Amino acid sequence: MVTAALKACLVYWIVYTLELNFLSWQTLTRPIVLGPLIGLALGDIKTGIILGASLESIFMGVSAVGGSLPSDWATATVIVVSYAILTGQNAEAGLALAIPIGTIVMSLGAIWTPITTGLVPHWEKLAGEGKINKLFTQTSLQFTITTLYTSILMFFAIAYGVEGLGALMAKMPVWVLKGMGAASAMMIGVGISILTSMIWSPKVGVFFFLGFVLAKSLGLSTLAIAIIGIVIAVAIFMQDKDLIDFKNSLGKKSQSSKEGEGGFFA
Repeated sequence: MVTAALKACLVYWIVYTLELNFLSWQTLTRPIVLGPLIGLALGDIKTGIILGASLESIFMGVSAVGGSLPSDWATATVIVVSYAILTGQNAEAGLALAIPIGTIVMSLGAIWTPITTGLVPHWEKLAGEGKINKLFTQTSLQFTITTLYTSILMFFAIAYGVEGLGALMAKMPVWVLKGMGAASAMMIGVGISILTSMIWSPKVGVFFFLGFVLAKSLGLSTLAIAIIGIVIAVAIFMQDKDLIDFKNSLGKKSQSSKEGEGGFFA
Protein backbone atom coordinates (compact mmCIF):
# COMPACT_ATOMS: atom_id res chain seq x y z
CA MET A 1 0.00 0.00 0.00
CA VAL A 2 2.89 2.35 0.77
CA THR A 3 4.45 1.72 -2.65
CA ALA A 4 1.15 2.41 -4.39
CA ALA A 5 0.72 5.61 -2.39
CA LEU A 6 4.21 6.73 -3.40
CA LYS A 7 3.45 6.09 -7.08
CA ALA A 8 0.14 7.97 -6.98
CA CYS A 9 1.59 10.95 -5.10
CA LEU A 10 4.65 11.08 -7.36
CA VAL A 11 2.41 11.29 -10.43
CA TYR A 12 0.39 14.05 -8.76
CA TRP A 13 3.50 15.99 -7.75
CA ILE A 14 5.08 15.81 -11.22
CA VAL A 15 1.86 16.73 -13.03
CA TYR A 16 0.99 19.60 -10.71
CA THR A 17 4.55 21.01 -10.77
CA LEU A 18 4.61 20.93 -14.57
CA GLU A 19 1.22 22.62 -14.76
CA LEU A 20 1.94 25.43 -12.32
CA ASN A 21 5.44 26.23 -13.58
CA PHE A 22 5.34 25.59 -17.32
CA LEU A 23 1.78 25.13 -18.60
CA SER A 24 -1.49 26.74 -17.62
CA TRP A 25 -4.08 26.53 -14.87
CA GLN A 26 -6.40 23.50 -14.98
CA THR A 27 -4.79 21.53 -17.78
CA LEU A 28 -3.08 18.32 -16.65
CA THR A 29 -4.73 18.26 -13.22
CA ARG A 30 -8.26 17.93 -14.54
CA PRO A 31 -9.80 14.58 -13.49
CA ILE A 32 -10.21 13.41 -17.09
CA VAL A 33 -6.41 13.68 -17.52
CA LEU A 34 -5.16 12.91 -14.01
CA GLY A 35 -7.45 9.90 -13.48
CA PRO A 36 -5.99 7.79 -16.32
CA LEU A 37 -2.44 8.75 -15.26
CA ILE A 38 -3.08 7.50 -11.71
CA GLY A 39 -4.71 4.36 -13.10
CA LEU A 40 -1.68 3.77 -15.33
CA ALA A 41 0.69 4.16 -12.38
CA LEU A 42 -1.35 1.72 -10.26
CA GLY A 43 -1.80 -0.84 -13.04
CA ASP A 44 -5.51 -0.33 -13.81
CA ILE A 45 -5.86 2.33 -16.47
CA LYS A 46 -9.44 1.25 -17.30
CA THR A 47 -10.68 2.18 -13.83
CA GLY A 48 -8.67 5.39 -14.04
CA ILE A 49 -10.36 6.36 -17.31
CA ILE A 50 -13.86 5.53 -16.04
CA LEU A 51 -13.44 7.38 -12.75
CA GLY A 52 -11.58 10.26 -14.40
CA ALA A 53 -14.44 10.85 -16.84
CA SER A 54 -17.05 10.54 -14.08
CA LEU A 55 -15.17 12.91 -11.78
CA GLU A 56 -14.75 15.38 -14.63
CA SER A 57 -18.54 15.34 -15.07
CA ILE A 58 -18.91 16.18 -11.37
CA PHE A 59 -16.26 18.91 -11.16
CA MET A 60 -16.46 20.55 -14.60
CA GLY A 61 -19.10 22.98 -13.37
CA VAL A 62 -17.08 23.96 -10.30
CA SER A 63 -15.45 27.39 -10.56
CA ALA A 64 -13.40 29.54 -8.21
CA VAL A 65 -15.34 32.23 -6.36
CA GLY A 66 -13.12 35.00 -5.04
CA GLY A 67 -10.06 32.91 -5.83
CA SER A 68 -11.23 30.04 -3.63
CA LEU A 69 -12.39 26.63 -4.80
CA PRO A 70 -15.07 24.80 -2.79
CA SER A 71 -13.44 21.43 -3.47
CA ASP A 72 -10.07 20.29 -4.84
CA TRP A 73 -10.76 18.02 -7.82
CA ALA A 74 -7.11 17.00 -8.28
CA THR A 75 -6.61 15.52 -4.81
CA ALA A 76 -10.10 14.03 -4.88
CA THR A 77 -9.24 12.31 -8.17
CA VAL A 78 -5.99 10.86 -6.84
CA ILE A 79 -7.52 9.53 -3.63
CA VAL A 80 -10.75 8.23 -5.19
CA VAL A 81 -9.00 6.44 -8.07
CA SER A 82 -6.40 4.99 -5.68
CA TYR A 83 -9.13 3.85 -3.31
CA ALA A 84 -11.14 2.15 -6.06
CA ILE A 85 -8.11 0.37 -7.53
CA LEU A 86 -6.43 -0.68 -4.29
CA THR A 87 -9.57 -1.91 -2.53
CA GLY A 88 -11.43 -3.30 -5.54
CA GLN A 89 -14.59 -1.38 -4.62
CA ASN A 90 -17.00 -0.30 -7.34
CA ALA A 91 -16.72 3.10 -8.92
CA GLU A 92 -20.01 4.38 -7.49
CA ALA A 93 -18.80 4.09 -3.91
CA GLY A 94 -15.64 6.01 -4.75
CA LEU A 95 -17.48 8.78 -6.58
CA ALA A 96 -19.69 9.43 -3.58
CA LEU A 97 -16.55 10.24 -1.56
CA ALA A 98 -15.10 12.68 -4.09
CA ILE A 99 -16.70 15.92 -2.88
CA PRO A 100 -16.05 15.32 0.87
CA ILE A 101 -12.43 14.34 0.22
CA GLY A 102 -11.82 17.33 -2.03
CA THR A 103 -13.38 19.70 0.50
CA ILE A 104 -11.30 18.34 3.38
CA VAL A 105 -8.04 18.58 1.44
CA MET A 106 -8.89 22.10 0.30
CA SER A 107 -9.51 23.10 3.92
CA LEU A 108 -6.17 21.64 5.00
CA GLY A 109 -4.44 23.37 2.10
CA ALA A 110 -5.75 26.70 3.37
CA ILE A 111 -3.24 26.40 6.23
CA TRP A 112 -0.43 27.01 3.74
CA THR A 113 -2.13 29.98 2.04
CA PRO A 114 -1.22 32.69 4.65
CA ILE A 115 2.46 31.79 4.24
CA THR A 116 2.45 32.26 0.48
CA THR A 117 0.29 35.38 0.77
CA GLY A 118 2.83 36.91 3.14
CA LEU A 119 5.51 36.58 0.47
CA VAL A 120 3.57 38.62 -2.10
CA PRO A 121 5.05 42.03 -1.07
CA HIS A 122 8.55 40.57 -1.41
CA TRP A 123 7.78 39.26 -4.89
CA GLU A 124 6.24 42.58 -5.91
CA LYS A 125 9.45 44.28 -4.82
CA LEU A 126 11.51 41.88 -6.94
CA ALA A 127 9.25 42.56 -9.93
CA GLY A 128 9.57 46.32 -9.42
CA GLU A 129 13.36 46.04 -9.31
CA GLY A 130 13.38 44.00 -12.52
CA LYS A 131 14.86 40.87 -10.92
CA ILE A 132 12.89 38.53 -13.16
CA ASN A 133 15.11 35.46 -12.81
CA LYS A 134 15.08 35.66 -9.02
CA LEU A 135 11.31 36.16 -9.01
CA PHE A 136 10.75 33.18 -11.31
CA THR A 137 13.02 30.95 -9.19
CA GLN A 138 11.32 31.83 -5.91
CA THR A 139 7.77 31.51 -7.22
CA SER A 140 8.61 28.20 -8.89
CA LEU A 141 10.07 26.96 -5.60
CA GLN A 142 6.92 28.07 -3.80
CA PHE A 143 4.71 26.15 -6.24
CA THR A 144 6.90 23.07 -5.83
CA ILE A 145 6.76 23.20 -2.02
CA THR A 146 2.99 23.76 -2.08
CA THR A 147 2.52 20.72 -4.29
CA LEU A 148 4.83 18.69 -2.05
CA TYR A 149 2.77 19.67 0.99
CA THR A 150 -0.42 18.39 -0.63
CA SER A 151 1.36 15.26 -1.86
CA ILE A 152 2.44 14.39 1.69
CA LEU A 153 -1.15 14.74 2.92
CA MET A 154 -2.37 12.46 0.13
CA PHE A 155 0.40 9.93 0.80
CA PHE A 156 -0.73 9.38 4.38
CA ALA A 157 -4.38 9.32 3.29
CA ILE A 158 -3.70 6.60 0.70
CA ALA A 159 -1.04 4.59 2.54
CA TYR A 160 -2.76 4.42 5.91
CA GLY A 161 -6.37 5.38 5.24
CA VAL A 162 -7.43 3.36 2.21
CA GLU A 163 -7.39 0.00 3.99
CA GLY A 164 -9.46 1.33 6.88
CA LEU A 165 -11.87 2.97 4.48
CA GLY A 166 -12.13 -0.25 2.49
CA ALA A 167 -12.87 -2.23 5.66
CA LEU A 168 -15.53 0.30 6.64
CA MET A 169 -17.16 0.12 3.21
CA ALA A 170 -17.12 -3.69 3.33
CA LYS A 171 -19.11 -3.65 6.58
CA MET A 172 -21.74 -1.25 5.30
CA PRO A 173 -25.19 -2.66 4.48
CA VAL A 174 -26.13 -3.15 0.85
CA TRP A 175 -28.79 -0.46 1.00
CA VAL A 176 -26.19 2.11 2.11
CA LEU A 177 -23.92 1.21 -0.81
CA LYS A 178 -26.87 1.44 -3.20
CA GLY A 179 -27.66 4.86 -1.77
CA MET A 180 -24.07 5.97 -2.33
CA GLY A 181 -24.27 4.71 -5.90
CA ALA A 182 -27.45 6.70 -6.48
CA ALA A 183 -25.86 9.76 -4.89
CA SER A 184 -22.81 9.48 -7.15
CA ALA A 185 -25.07 9.31 -10.21
CA MET A 186 -26.91 12.41 -9.00
CA MET A 187 -23.60 14.22 -8.48
CA ILE A 188 -22.67 13.62 -12.12
CA GLY A 189 -26.05 14.98 -13.18
CA VAL A 190 -25.63 18.05 -10.96
CA GLY A 191 -22.18 18.72 -12.41
CA ILE A 192 -23.46 18.57 -15.97
CA SER A 193 -26.46 20.73 -15.01
CA ILE A 194 -24.20 23.43 -13.52
CA LEU A 195 -22.10 23.51 -16.68
CA THR A 196 -25.19 23.56 -18.91
CA SER A 197 -26.67 26.49 -16.97
CA MET A 198 -23.49 28.49 -17.67
CA ILE A 199 -23.54 27.99 -21.44
CA TRP A 200 -27.29 27.65 -22.01
CA SER A 201 -28.83 29.45 -24.95
CA PRO A 202 -31.52 28.57 -27.51
CA LYS A 203 -28.81 27.57 -29.98
CA VAL A 204 -27.10 25.24 -27.50
CA GLY A 205 -30.39 23.89 -26.15
CA VAL A 206 -31.25 22.39 -29.54
CA PHE A 207 -28.20 20.13 -29.38
CA PHE A 208 -28.97 19.19 -25.78
CA PHE A 209 -32.37 17.83 -26.76
CA LEU A 210 -30.86 16.18 -29.84
CA GLY A 211 -28.43 14.27 -27.64
CA PHE A 212 -31.27 13.22 -25.35
CA VAL A 213 -33.29 11.85 -28.28
CA LEU A 214 -30.27 10.03 -29.72
CA ALA A 215 -29.56 8.39 -26.36
CA LYS A 216 -33.07 7.52 -25.21
CA SER A 217 -35.04 6.98 -28.41
CA LEU A 218 -32.38 5.56 -30.72
CA GLY A 219 -30.28 3.94 -27.99
CA LEU A 220 -26.95 5.24 -29.31
CA SER A 221 -23.86 4.94 -27.13
CA THR A 222 -22.03 7.91 -25.65
CA LEU A 223 -19.17 7.45 -28.11
CA ALA A 224 -21.53 7.48 -31.10
CA ILE A 225 -23.28 10.63 -29.86
CA ALA A 226 -19.90 12.29 -29.25
CA ILE A 227 -18.79 11.50 -32.82
CA ILE A 228 -22.04 12.93 -34.20
CA GLY A 229 -21.50 16.04 -32.08
CA ILE A 230 -17.95 16.45 -33.41
CA VAL A 231 -19.18 16.13 -37.00
CA ILE A 232 -21.88 18.76 -36.41
CA ALA A 233 -19.39 21.09 -34.70
CA VAL A 234 -16.90 20.79 -37.58
CA ALA A 235 -19.67 21.38 -40.13
CA ILE A 236 -20.86 24.53 -38.31
CA PHE A 237 -17.28 25.77 -37.97
CA MET A 238 -16.59 25.32 -41.68
CA GLN A 239 -19.87 27.01 -42.60
CA ASP A 240 -19.13 30.00 -40.35
CA LYS A 241 -15.60 30.20 -41.73
CA ASP A 242 -16.86 30.25 -45.31
CA LEU A 243 -19.40 32.94 -44.41
CA ILE A 244 -16.72 35.10 -42.76
CA ASP A 245 -14.39 34.68 -45.74
CA PHE A 246 -17.24 35.63 -48.09
CA LYS A 247 -18.01 38.78 -46.09
CA ASN A 248 -14.32 39.73 -46.03
CA SER A 249 -14.05 39.28 -49.80
CA LEU A 250 -17.10 41.49 -50.34
CA GLY A 251 -15.60 44.12 -48.06
CA LYS A 252 -12.31 44.11 -49.97
CA LYS A 253 -14.12 44.40 -53.33
CA SER A 254 -16.23 47.29 -52.04
CA GLN A 255 -13.15 49.06 -50.70
CA SER A 256 -11.20 48.60 -53.93
CA SER A 257 -14.13 49.89 -56.01
CA LYS A 258 -14.39 53.00 -53.84
CA GLU A 259 -10.66 53.63 -54.20
CA GLY A 260 -11.00 53.28 -57.99
CA GLU A 261 -13.85 55.77 -58.10
CA GLY A 262 -11.93 58.21 -55.96
CA GLY A 263 -8.97 58.04 -58.33
CA PHE A 264 -11.19 58.67 -61.36
CA PHE A 265 -12.84 61.79 -59.94
CA ALA A 266 -9.57 63.07 -58.53
